Amino acid sequence: MAMTRWNDPFRELASLQDRMNRIFEDTLSRSLSRREDEVAFGAWAPPVDIFETADRLVLRAELPGFTEEQVSLRIENGILSIEGERKFEEKSGSENYHRIERSYGRFVRSFSLPSAQFDADKISASMSNGILTVELPRREDTKPKRIKIHAHAGGGDVEGKG
Repeated sequence: MAMTRWNDPFRELASLQDRMNRIFEDTLSRSLSRREDEVAFGAWAPPVDIFETADRLVLRAELPGFTEEQVSLRIENGILSIEGERKFEEKSGSENYHRIERSYGRFVRSFSLPSAQFDADKISASMSNGILTVELPRREDTKPKRIKIHAHAGGGDVEGKG
């Protein structure tokens, strides 16, 4: 007769829980180290809104703390690019940071534009309260136009009158 050995189900459950915790800790630590790498290497991008009106395309980018001199704007071959850099500034070197959540380093955002519709020669940009606003006016020949309907003067002959 063979003997069946019963394992302690609670010990097996505890072992399973330990294995699951190790899996999640490994995943979390890799995720955190990636975030630290992003801060160290400057992999960040400012959020951007793009919308269109009847006469222009407007792009707004959040760049808090930036000045106009710290941002470069370029359009080439139908691609609008925004570039800049936020440098990490240690005041005296004696600070002991507990948390660094703001993003630092260089960024580049590029957007493909429907170049046939917008006049790149008349592009304008302004910065106010940390918001960069770029406006591309629509080319005159692509703007919606209202077509006037003319009433036809009713002086023609009508058949069937007798």
